[in-house]
Amino acid sequence: MVTCRRIAAVGPYKDLRRASGDVQRGGEVVEVAGVLFPGFVDCHTHAVFGAPRLDDHERRALGEDYKTVAARGGGILQSVRDVRARSESDLAALMQTRVRALLAHGSTTIEVKSGYGLDAANELKQLRAIRQTAAAERAALVPTFLGAHEVPPEFRDHRPDYVRLVCDEMIPAVAREHLAAACDVFCEPGVFDVAETRTILTAAQRHGLALKLHADELEGSGGAELAVALGALSADHLGAVSDAGIRALAASDTVAVLLPATMLFLGKRTQAPARRLVEAGAAIALASDFNPGSSPTVGLPLVMALGVSQLGLRYTEVVSAVTVNAAAALGLAADRGQIAPGFRADLVSWGVSDWREVAYWMGEQLVTAVWTGGSACPLPGGPVSLGLHVKA
Repeated sequence: MVTCRRIAAVGPYKDLRRASGDVQRGGEVVEVAGVLFPGFVDCHTHAVFGAPRLDDHERRALGEDYKTVAARGGGILQSVRDVRARSESDLAALMQTRVRALLAHGSTTIEVKSGYGLDAANELKQLRAIRQTAAAERAALVPTFLGAHEVPPEFRDHRPDYVRLVCDEMIPAVAREHLAAACDVFCEPGVFDVAETRTILTAAQRHGLALKLHADELEGSGGAELAVALGALSADHLGAVSDAGIRALAASDTVAVLLPATMLFLGKRTQAPARRLVEAGAAIALASDFNPGSSPTVGLPLVMALGVSQLGLRYTEVVSAVTVNAAAALGLAADRGQIAPGFRADLVSWGVSDWREVAYWMGEQLVTAVWTGGSACPLPGGPVSLGLHVKA
Protein backbone atom coordinates (compact mmCIF):
# COMPACT_ATOMS: atom_id res chain seq x y z
CA MET A 1 0.00 0.00 0.00
CA VAL A 2 1.36 3.40 -1.07
CA THR A 3 0.47 6.84 0.22
CA CYS A 4 2.12 10.25 -0.29
CA ARG A 5 4.94 8.78 -2.40
CA ARG A 6 5.89 6.47 0.48
CA ILE A 7 5.10 2.86 1.30
CA ALA A 8 2.44 2.95 4.01
CA ALA A 9 2.24 -0.76 4.77
CA VAL A 10 3.37 -4.15 3.53
CA GLY A 11 1.49 -7.40 4.01
CA PRO A 12 -1.21 -9.73 2.67
CA TYR A 13 -3.77 -7.86 0.55
CA LYS A 14 -6.74 -8.85 2.72
CA ASP A 15 -5.03 -7.40 5.80
CA LEU A 16 -4.12 -4.15 4.03
CA ARG A 17 -7.64 -3.73 2.68
CA ARG A 18 -9.20 -4.32 6.07
CA ALA A 19 -6.81 -1.88 7.78
CA SER A 20 -6.94 0.98 5.30
CA GLY A 21 -10.19 1.13 3.41
CA ASP A 22 -8.22 2.83 0.59
CA VAL A 23 -9.83 0.66 -2.07
CA GLN A 24 -13.30 1.83 -1.07
CA ARG A 25 -12.12 5.46 -1.28
CA GLY A 26 -10.98 4.99 -4.88
CA GLY A 27 -7.47 3.69 -4.36
CA GLU A 28 -5.95 1.84 -7.30
CA VAL A 29 -5.31 -1.90 -7.12
CA VAL A 30 -2.60 -3.22 -9.44
CA GLU A 31 -2.06 -6.93 -9.95
CA VAL A 32 1.53 -7.84 -10.73
CA ALA A 33 2.49 -11.02 -12.57
CA GLY A 34 6.05 -12.01 -11.78
CA VAL A 35 8.29 -10.65 -9.04
CA LEU A 36 8.24 -7.20 -7.44
CA PHE A 37 11.57 -5.66 -6.39
CA PRO A 38 12.39 -2.31 -4.84
CA GLY A 39 13.65 0.08 -7.48
CA PHE A 40 17.32 -0.54 -8.16
CA VAL A 41 19.88 2.10 -7.18
CA ASP A 42 22.69 2.64 -9.70
CA CYS A 43 25.20 4.33 -7.42
CA HIS A 44 28.01 5.05 -9.93
CA THR A 45 27.44 6.44 -13.44
CA HIS A 46 28.90 9.07 -15.77
CA ALA A 47 25.66 9.44 -17.73
CA VAL A 48 26.13 13.06 -18.86
CA PHE A 49 28.37 12.85 -21.93
CA GLY A 50 28.32 13.38 -25.67
CA ALA A 51 29.64 10.82 -28.13
CA PRO A 52 30.65 7.21 -27.42
CA ARG A 53 34.39 6.48 -27.59
CA LEU A 54 34.31 3.87 -30.33
CA ASP A 55 37.97 4.27 -31.27
CA ASP A 56 39.05 3.47 -27.70
CA HIS A 57 37.16 0.19 -27.88
CA GLU A 58 38.89 -0.89 -31.08
CA ARG A 59 42.33 0.24 -29.88
CA ARG A 60 42.02 -2.05 -26.87
CA ALA A 61 41.14 -4.90 -29.22
CA LEU A 62 44.45 -4.19 -30.95
CA GLY A 63 46.30 -4.56 -27.67
CA GLU A 64 46.58 -1.00 -26.36
CA ASP A 65 45.99 -0.61 -22.64
CA TYR A 66 44.04 2.14 -20.84
CA LYS A 67 47.05 4.41 -20.34
CA THR A 68 48.30 4.00 -23.92
CA VAL A 69 44.89 4.89 -25.31
CA ALA A 70 44.85 8.01 -23.12
CA ALA A 71 48.38 8.99 -24.16
CA ARG A 72 47.33 8.86 -27.82
CA GLY A 73 44.49 11.32 -27.33
CA GLY A 74 41.69 8.95 -26.39
CA GLY A 75 40.23 8.17 -23.00
CA ILE A 76 38.72 10.73 -20.66
CA LEU A 77 40.26 13.69 -22.46
CA GLN A 78 38.50 12.77 -25.69
CA SER A 79 35.19 13.04 -23.85
CA VAL A 80 36.36 16.33 -22.33
CA ARG A 81 36.95 17.83 -25.78
CA ASP A 82 33.52 16.63 -26.85
CA VAL A 83 31.64 17.94 -23.80
CA ARG A 84 33.38 21.32 -23.93
CA ALA A 85 32.05 21.78 -27.48
CA ARG A 86 28.44 21.02 -26.53
CA SER A 87 25.71 23.17 -25.04
CA GLU A 88 23.98 22.43 -21.77
CA SER A 89 20.71 21.77 -23.60
CA ASP A 90 22.42 19.30 -25.96
CA LEU A 91 23.90 17.39 -23.00
CA ALA A 92 20.54 17.38 -21.21
CA ALA A 93 18.74 16.05 -24.31
CA LEU A 94 21.23 13.22 -24.68
CA MET A 95 21.09 12.47 -20.99
CA GLN A 96 17.30 12.33 -20.86
CA THR A 97 17.26 9.50 -23.40
CA ARG A 98 19.90 7.61 -21.45
CA VAL A 99 18.14 8.08 -18.11
CA ARG A 100 14.97 6.62 -19.63
CA ALA A 101 16.99 3.58 -20.73
CA LEU A 102 18.43 3.16 -17.22
CA LEU A 103 14.92 3.42 -15.77
CA ALA A 104 13.60 0.86 -18.24
CA HIS A 105 16.20 -1.58 -16.89
CA GLY A 106 14.98 -1.12 -13.33
CA SER A 107 17.13 1.73 -11.97
CA THR A 108 14.87 4.25 -10.24
CA THR A 109 17.66 6.14 -8.42
CA ILE A 110 20.78 7.00 -10.44
CA GLU A 111 23.94 8.74 -9.31
CA VAL A 112 25.43 10.89 -12.10
CA LYS A 113 28.92 12.39 -12.07
CA SER A 114 30.37 15.35 -13.90
CA GLY A 115 34.05 15.02 -14.82
CA TYR A 116 34.15 15.60 -18.58
CA GLY A 117 34.50 19.38 -18.30
CA LEU A 118 37.67 19.82 -16.21
CA ASP A 119 37.24 23.58 -15.97
CA ALA A 120 34.79 25.63 -13.96
CA ALA A 121 32.43 26.57 -16.79
CA ASN A 122 32.12 23.10 -18.26
CA GLU A 123 31.90 21.21 -14.96
CA LEU A 124 29.07 23.52 -13.92
CA LYS A 125 27.50 23.02 -17.36
CA GLN A 126 27.43 19.27 -16.82
CA LEU A 127 25.95 19.58 -13.35
CA ARG A 128 23.27 21.98 -14.59
CA ALA A 129 22.44 19.50 -17.35
CA ILE A 130 21.96 16.88 -14.65
CA ARG A 131 19.65 19.22 -12.73
CA GLN A 132 17.70 20.00 -15.90
CA THR A 133 17.29 16.29 -16.64
CA ALA A 134 16.27 15.53 -13.05
CA ALA A 135 13.44 18.05 -13.33
CA ALA A 136 12.15 16.43 -16.52
CA GLU A 137 12.52 12.71 -15.83
CA ARG A 138 10.89 10.24 -13.44
CA ALA A 139 14.07 8.61 -12.13
CA ALA A 140 15.66 10.27 -9.11
CA LEU A 141 19.10 11.64 -10.03
CA VAL A 142 21.85 12.15 -7.44
CA PRO A 143 24.55 14.53 -8.79
CA THR A 144 28.23 14.15 -7.91
CA PHE A 145 30.98 16.67 -8.72
CA LEU A 146 34.01 14.96 -10.31
CA GLY A 147 36.17 17.88 -11.40
CA ALA A 148 39.17 15.77 -10.33
CA HIS A 149 38.54 13.09 -12.94
CA GLU A 150 41.79 13.87 -14.77
CA VAL A 151 44.26 16.74 -15.10
CA PRO A 152 43.32 18.74 -18.24
CA PRO A 153 46.02 19.31 -20.89
CA GLU A 154 46.37 23.01 -20.11
CA PHE A 155 47.46 22.12 -16.54
CA ARG A 156 49.69 19.13 -17.26
CA ASP A 157 52.80 21.12 -16.35
CA HIS A 158 51.03 22.90 -13.46
CA ARG A 159 49.28 20.15 -11.51
CA PRO A 160 49.23 22.06 -8.17
CA ASP A 161 47.47 24.95 -9.91
CA TYR A 162 44.69 22.63 -11.09
CA VAL A 163 44.22 21.18 -7.61
CA ARG A 164 43.93 24.74 -6.29
CA LEU A 165 41.42 25.58 -9.04
CA VAL A 166 39.25 22.62 -8.05
CA CYS A 167 39.45 23.50 -4.35
CA ASP A 168 39.23 27.30 -4.49
CA GLU A 169 36.93 27.91 -7.47
CA MET A 170 35.03 24.84 -8.61
CA ILE A 171 33.96 23.35 -5.27
CA PRO A 172 32.73 26.68 -3.84
CA ALA A 173 30.74 27.34 -7.03
CA VAL A 174 29.18 23.85 -6.94
CA ALA A 175 28.24 24.29 -3.28
CA ARG A 176 26.92 27.81 -3.81
CA GLU A 177 24.51 26.64 -6.53
CA HIS A 178 23.64 23.38 -4.72
CA LEU A 179 24.57 21.47 -7.86
CA ALA A 180 25.95 18.30 -6.24
CA ALA A 181 25.37 16.09 -3.23
CA ALA A 182 28.91 14.70 -3.19
CA CYS A 183 32.44 15.16 -4.50
CA ASP A 184 34.47 12.37 -6.09
CA VAL A 185 38.16 12.12 -7.05
CA PHE A 186 39.90 9.62 -9.34
CA CYS A 187 42.58 8.52 -6.88
CA GLU A 188 44.98 6.50 -9.02
CA PRO A 189 48.72 6.56 -9.81
CA GLY A 190 49.17 8.90 -12.77
CA VAL A 191 45.88 10.71 -12.09
CA PHE A 192 45.50 12.15 -8.55
CA ASP A 193 47.69 10.81 -5.78
CA VAL A 194 46.59 10.27 -2.21
CA ALA A 195 47.85 13.65 -1.00
CA GLU A 196 46.09 15.53 -3.83
CA THR A 197 42.93 13.52 -3.26
CA ARG A 198 42.95 14.29 0.45
CA THR A 199 43.36 18.02 -0.27
CA ILE A 200 40.43 18.08 -2.70
CA LEU A 201 38.09 16.00 -0.58
CA THR A 202 38.88 17.95 2.57
CA ALA A 203 37.92 21.13 0.71
CA ALA A 204 34.69 19.46 -0.44
CA GLN A 205 33.90 18.40 3.09
CA ARG A 206 34.32 21.96 4.32
CA HIS A 207 31.67 23.02 1.80
CA GLY A 208 29.16 20.42 2.99
CA LEU A 209 29.60 17.83 0.24
CA ALA A 210 29.62 14.11 0.96
CA LEU A 211 32.68 12.20 -0.25
CA LYS A 212 33.24 9.39 -2.76
CA LEU A 213 36.43 8.00 -4.35
CA HIS A 214 37.46 6.21 -7.49
CA ALA A 215 39.89 4.05 -5.51
CA ASP A 216 42.54 1.47 -6.46
CA GLU A 217 41.02 0.75 -9.87
CA LEU A 218 44.04 -0.30 -11.91
CA GLU A 219 46.88 0.02 -9.38
CA GLY A 220 46.80 0.03 -5.60
CA SER A 221 47.66 3.36 -4.00
CA GLY A 222 45.86 3.41 -0.67
CA GLY A 223 42.64 4.90 -2.02
CA ALA A 224 40.40 2.58 0.00
CA GLU A 225 42.25 3.41 3.21
CA LEU A 226 41.91 7.13 2.47
CA ALA A 227 38.18 6.75 1.81
CA VAL A 228 37.72 5.17 5.22
CA ALA A 229 39.93 7.73 6.97
CA LEU A 230 37.84 10.58 5.53
CA GLY A 231 34.50 8.90 6.24
CA ALA A 232 33.58 8.66 2.55
CA LEU A 233 30.24 7.17 1.57
CA SER A 234 31.95 4.80 -0.84
CA ALA A 235 35.19 3.61 -2.38
CA ASP A 236 34.53 2.55 -5.98
CA HIS A 237 36.25 0.16 -8.42
CA LEU A 238 38.77 -1.52 -6.03
CA GLY A 239 40.26 -3.79 -8.69
CA ALA A 240 43.67 -3.46 -7.03
CA VAL A 241 42.64 -2.89 -3.41
CA SER A 242 45.23 -3.95 -0.82
CA ASP A 243 44.77 -6.29 2.12
CA ALA A 244 44.96 -3.23 4.37
CA GLY A 245 42.28 -1.56 2.28
CA ILE A 246 40.00 -4.58 2.64
CA ARG A 247 40.46 -4.57 6.40
CA ALA A 248 39.79 -0.84 6.58
CA LEU A 249 36.58 -1.11 4.54
CA ALA A 250 35.38 -4.06 6.63
CA ALA A 251 35.76 -2.05 9.84
CA SER A 252 33.97 1.02 8.48
CA ASP A 253 30.65 2.28 7.14
CA THR A 254 32.22 3.07 3.74
CA VAL A 255 30.57 0.97 1.02
CA ALA A 256 32.76 -0.94 -1.45
CA VAL A 257 31.22 -0.26 -4.88
CA LEU A 258 32.30 -2.83 -7.47
CA LEU A 259 31.98 -2.34 -11.23
CA PRO A 260 32.42 -5.71 -12.96
CA ALA A 261 31.14 -4.54 -16.36
CA THR A 262 34.00 -2.04 -16.51
CA MET A 263 36.72 -4.59 -15.95
CA LEU A 264 35.10 -6.92 -18.47
CA PHE A 265 34.75 -4.21 -21.12
CA LEU A 266 38.37 -3.13 -20.60
CA GLY A 267 39.47 -6.71 -21.24
CA LYS A 268 40.89 -7.22 -17.76
CA ARG A 269 41.46 -10.80 -16.67
CA THR A 270 40.89 -10.08 -13.00
CA GLN A 271 38.09 -8.45 -11.04
CA ALA A 272 37.83 -6.77 -7.65
CA PRO A 273 38.17 -9.31 -4.79
CA ALA A 274 34.48 -9.38 -3.98
CA ARG A 275 34.44 -12.56 -1.90
CA ARG A 276 37.35 -11.42 0.23
CA LEU A 277 35.58 -8.13 0.86
CA VAL A 278 32.32 -9.87 1.79
CA GLU A 279 33.99 -12.42 4.02
CA ALA A 280 35.96 -9.69 5.77
CA GLY A 281 32.68 -7.94 6.55
CA ALA A 282 32.62 -5.06 4.05
CA ALA A 283 29.33 -3.82 2.61
CA ILE A 284 29.28 -4.46 -1.16
CA ALA A 285 27.35 -2.52 -3.79
CA LEU A 286 27.28 -3.05 -7.55
CA ALA A 287 26.90 -0.30 -10.15
CA SER A 288 26.94 0.02 -13.93
CA ASP A 289 29.64 2.72 -14.23
CA PHE A 290 27.68 3.73 -17.35
CA ASN A 291 30.08 5.90 -19.37
CA PRO A 292 31.22 6.38 -22.97
CA GLY A 293 34.64 4.77 -22.69
CA SER A 294 34.85 1.82 -20.32
CA SER A 295 31.31 0.67 -19.50
CA PRO A 296 28.59 1.51 -22.04
CA THR A 297 25.91 -0.46 -20.22
CA VAL A 298 22.61 0.75 -18.76
CA GLY A 299 21.52 -2.58 -17.31
CA LEU A 300 22.02 -3.40 -13.64
CA PRO A 301 20.62 -6.91 -14.23
CA LEU A 302 23.61 -7.57 -16.50
CA VAL A 303 25.92 -6.23 -13.78
CA MET A 304 24.21 -8.54 -11.28
CA ALA A 305 24.79 -11.54 -13.57
CA LEU A 306 28.47 -10.56 -13.77
CA GLY A 307 28.48 -10.23 -9.99
CA VAL A 308 27.56 -13.90 -9.77
CA SER A 309 29.67 -15.26 -12.64
CA GLN A 310 32.74 -13.01 -12.37
CA LEU A 311 32.84 -11.92 -8.72
CA GLY A 312 31.56 -15.08 -7.06
CA LEU A 313 28.68 -13.34 -5.31
CA ARG A 314 25.47 -15.14 -4.34
CA TYR A 315 22.04 -14.17 -5.64
CA THR A 316 21.03 -12.66 -2.30
CA GLU A 317 24.26 -10.65 -2.26
CA VAL A 318 23.78 -9.14 -5.72
CA VAL A 319 20.21 -8.11 -4.88
CA SER A 320 21.40 -6.36 -1.71
CA ALA A 321 24.21 -4.82 -3.77
CA VAL A 322 21.83 -2.95 -6.08
CA THR A 323 19.24 -2.02 -3.45
CA VAL A 324 20.02 -1.42 0.24
CA ASN A 325 23.81 -1.29 -0.08
CA ALA A 326 23.74 0.88 -3.20
CA ALA A 327 21.40 3.26 -1.40
CA ALA A 328 23.90 3.40 1.48
CA ALA A 329 26.64 4.31 -1.01
CA LEU A 330 24.62 7.48 -1.74
CA GLY A 331 23.70 8.21 1.87
CA LEU A 332 20.10 7.12 1.21
CA ALA A 333 19.92 3.85 3.12
CA ALA A 334 17.03 5.05 5.30
CA ASP A 335 15.02 6.33 2.33
CA ARG A 336 15.01 3.78 -0.52
CA GLY A 337 16.16 0.35 -1.59
CA GLN A 338 13.60 -1.62 0.45
CA ILE A 339 9.93 -2.53 0.21
CA ALA A 340 9.15 -1.45 3.74
CA PRO A 341 6.87 1.10 5.47
CA GLY A 342 8.19 4.64 5.25
CA PHE A 343 10.47 4.01 2.29
CA ARG A 344 10.10 5.80 -1.03
CA ALA A 345 7.60 3.92 -3.19
CA ASP A 346 9.99 3.00 -6.02
CA LEU A 347 9.01 -0.43 -7.31
CA VAL A 348 9.85 -2.56 -10.35
CA SER A 349 7.92 -5.54 -11.66
CA TRP A 350 9.94 -8.24 -13.40
CA GLY A 351 8.50 -10.86 -15.77
CA VAL A 352 10.11 -13.87 -14.10
CA SER A 353 8.83 -16.81 -12.08
CA ASP A 354 11.87 -17.03 -9.77
CA TRP A 355 13.45 -13.88 -8.27
CA ARG A 356 16.94 -15.20 -9.07
CA GLU A 357 16.26 -14.97 -12.80
CA VAL A 358 16.79 -11.20 -12.73
CA ALA A 359 20.51 -11.92 -12.22
CA TYR A 360 20.53 -14.87 -14.60
CA TRP A 361 19.24 -13.93 -18.07
CA MET A 362 22.16 -11.91 -19.42
CA GLY A 363 21.06 -8.91 -21.46
CA GLU A 364 17.37 -9.85 -21.49
CA GLN A 365 14.86 -7.04 -20.91
CA LEU A 366 12.63 -8.38 -18.13
CA VAL A 367 11.08 -5.23 -16.66
CA THR A 368 7.30 -5.14 -17.10
CA ALA A 369 6.38 -2.07 -14.99
CA VAL A 370 8.07 0.67 -12.98
CA TRP A 371 6.70 2.98 -10.28
CA THR A 372 8.61 5.95 -8.87
CA GLY A 373 7.19 7.70 -5.84
CA GLY A 374 4.12 5.49 -6.18
CA SER A 375 3.27 6.58 -9.74
CA ALA A 376 3.55 4.35 -12.78
CA CYS A 377 6.21 5.30 -15.34
CA PRO A 378 5.79 4.92 -19.11
CA LEU A 379 8.32 2.49 -20.54
CA PRO A 380 9.84 2.65 -24.05
CA GLY A 381 7.81 0.70 -26.56
CA GLY A 382 10.84 -0.28 -28.63
CA PRO A 383 14.63 0.01 -28.78
CA VAL A 384 16.13 3.08 -27.12
CA SER A 385 18.93 4.89 -28.92
CA LEU A 386 21.84 5.72 -26.61
CA GLY A 387 23.91 7.43 -29.29
CA LEU A 388 23.76 10.95 -30.65
CA HIS A 389 20.69 12.73 -31.92
CA VAL A 390 20.91 13.39 -35.65
CA LYS A 391 19.92 16.98 -36.34
CA ALA A 392 18.35 17.90 -39.67
